[in-house]
Amino acid sequence: CSPLEREEEKEGGGGGGGGGGRTGGGGAWAFRAGLAVTLSLITFATALSNAFVIATIYRSRKLHTPANFLIASLAVTDLLVSVLVMPVSALYTVSQTWTLGQVVCDVWLSSDITCCTASILHLCVIALDRYWAITDAVEYSKKRTPGRAAGMVATAWVIAVSISLPPFFWRQVKAEEEVTSCTVNTEHIFYTVYSTFGAFYIPTLLLLALYGRIYAEARKRILKQHAHKKPGKRLTSARLITDSPGSGSAASNASLNYGTDGASSSCDTTSCSVPAGAVKVTVSDALLEKKRISAARERKATKTLGIILGAYIICWLPFFIYTLLVPVCASCFHAELFDIFTWLGYLNSLINPIIYTMSNEDFKQAFHKLVRFRCCRA
Repeated sequence: CSPLEREEEKEGGGGGGGGGGRTGGGGAWAFRAGLAVTLSLITFATALSNAFVIATIYRSRKLHTPANFLIASLAVTDLLVSVLVMPVSALYTVSQTWTLGQVVCDVWLSSDITCCTASILHLCVIALDRYWAITDAVEYSKKRTPGRAAGMVATAWVIAVSISLPPFFWRQVKAEEEVTSCTVNTEHIFYTVYSTFGAFYIPTLLLLALYGRIYAEARKRILKQHAHKKPGKRLTSARLITDSPGSGSAASNASLNYGTDGASSSCDTTSCSVPAGAVKVTVSDALLEKKRISAARERKATKTLGIILGAYIICWLPFFIYTLLVPVCASCFHAELFDIFTWLGYLNSLINPIIYTMSNEDFKQAFHKLVRFRCCRA
């Protein structure tokens, strides 16, 4: 997920003294200043949001579970992206030239590839954990331990490191040259294919398959539960709709619970009205309420899965398509477009803590307590 190609400025092209367009004048400085502020804000927001996720899980005992351990590990990975990768990338994007030397370049490229790949693989680890939890709930609950979660996280990091190491072996050959750009050499087509498939395409196919199965299994279990449910208690609600002077308002509601067979109700249909027209009585089955609640949860789960996959694909797909395209079509490369795709991928590290935590009610409550605690202390 690091910049795989950033060509040096085109030679020739109108002579050295012209410098038209945005390359000179106050407009260029204003654009660069605005770009620097924007990228700095994105970097700061990414670091802050992931730090809050880590702090919230650390302080709340209720969140000390293997599943939340995976989310905390994802937050640590995204925090590393915001600390080790994004600030240097922001400087490089604004200046359009590398001034930090070969050693820093090697460290930055390695951190970029490793951390971004690890972040993507963490999404797969979380999806795999959820898949096992819903398809083999009884057995997996015994295996779902902190040690197992740590092993899954370690596997993700090992794969990420194995993808980031190969460029070191041929990068050192050019160490004696003056360093004006910091990129991975895309002349090695095999590595480009290996890195893009290992870091994105294969994990994406795995995510689609896992979340598809998760949704199908969740829906099947809900429908199966409904099929074996017996009718529950009858619920009767009475609504006063009279406009009489002593009512105090045009309408008011009351709710009453009756026996399982509805013996206390005089109506066999779902609703009946008093002849005077003052009170409307509605009779419903508690099972219908449960079905409505289950349907609402199903819609929420579907929405959450859609947001997770949608955000991930929108953020990273343009970058990895472009990465495969550039070695084949050198004329297709444009530095500005590549920078946009790179930062769109970094943006996923800001979106991750929002999606994975705001969809969890327990986490939202713990997060709000932490915020109130911080505010009170301040």
